[in-house]
Amino acid sequence: QVQLVESGGGLVQPGGSLRLSCVASGFNFRLISMSWARQVPGKGPEWVSDIGQSGDNPRYASFAKGRFTISRDNAQNTLYLQMNNLQSEDTAVYYCNANTWWGQGTQVTVSS
Repeated sequence: QVQLVESGGGLVQPGGSLRLSCVASGFNFRLISMSWARQVPGKGPEWVSDIGQSGDNPRYASFAKGRFTISRDNAQNTLYLQMNNLQSEDTAVYYCNANTWWGQGTQVTVSS
């Protein structure tokens, strides 16, 4: 059974940082490219970033470039998203994605 379990969300002030984690199980993690997406109520999901099987070729949405860093630890079956200089518009539920599999999401709220 495939599972993607995100964690690390929370409430942070503008300019703050969070590190999201996604622990994967039930499939061969090291063979799958991984991505992060986010969603706010009333809107469709928005792609944030993705990364190749070996941690190569990270890509970012324009709003994430220079602030977010995606990485992965294939030995630990874990995907990360380091988010710096967070702003109110980054408030969303963040999801981990592999092929057609999605986690349950972790809420990120940026507010003073």
